Amino acid sequence: MGNYMETPKVGDIFRHDFIFTNDQILTYASISGDTNPIHISEDYGDKSMFGRCIVHGYFSISIFSKIYGTLLYPDGHILIYQTAKYIKPVFTNVEYVAVFKTKQLFPNKNRVLYLNEIFDKQTGELKVTGEATLTNKNFYKW
Repeated sequence: MGNYMETPKVGDIFRHDFIFTNDQILTYASISGDTNPIHISEDYGDKSMFGRCIVHGYFSISIFSKIYGTLLYPDGHILIYQTAKYIKPVFTNVEYVAVFKTKQLFPNKNRVLYLNEIFDKQTGELKVTGEATLTNKNFYKW
């Protein structure tokens, strides 16, 4: 499932590499109003249990929105349901890979259930896991 021209099948996998930058975190803090120092203060982050600032949880899963909205079946893709479990902290300036696996098809409703995960690209460590159900009447046709 490398592009939006294919109809998804159970077991299909889509991968997307990405990095969060400090500037992105500051922009997100400004937009969301979440200015918790664990996200934006290097001094606070250095003294925290993580040893540095962490990416906002909701911002870390925004990569899923980017993929669903612009890379994977973007024409007509609508998010219906999403869960997220934060396993380990996500940091800035680290290479990650978002991995999407097609778990289940709902042909009568033009819907797909995906497993969404974020891994540290270098260590392979799982950072975030969850599921999302999307509908797309343009591409989810079986």
